[in-house]
Amino acid sequence: MTQQEYRKIIPDPTPETAFFWKKCKEHELWIQRCIECSRPFFYPRLHCPECRSDKVEWFQTSGLGTLYSYMINYRPAPGFEDEAPYAIAIIQLEEGPRMMGNIHGIENTPENLVLDMPLKVVFVDANDETAIPNWEPA
Repeated sequence: MTQQEYRKIIPDPTPETAFFWKKCKEHELWIQRCIECSRPFFYPRLHCPECRSDKVEWFQTSGLGTLYSYMINYRPAPGFEDEAPYAIAIIQLEEGPRMMGNIHGIENTPENLVLDMPLKVVFVDANDETAIPNWEPA
């Protein structure tokens, strides 16, 4: 897919998410963890959702996870017309947190989308500044 063909919404990084998107552009998946209670978490934020500490750090994940849940969308959002039907999935990262994403590399049918199936992160370069994390069977 060329960059001109990417028609989906492109994230607009905030101060809290800028590092996450910078690392995605380098095709690396990074999340945060609390220095005080050691809990990893996602989505990026300034405070730990468990203990509320503001002592948080970024770390690189393995890029592996499992399919936790999904729904198949038959009425595509703008930019997804060529992919319908497609799964909107929740991926359980190997490190613990969950994140949403799309599954590539297989037809998105209930027969193919087996819960707990191993997944690995892949990145789609949306433009010169942004790469979007997606998932495919590991």
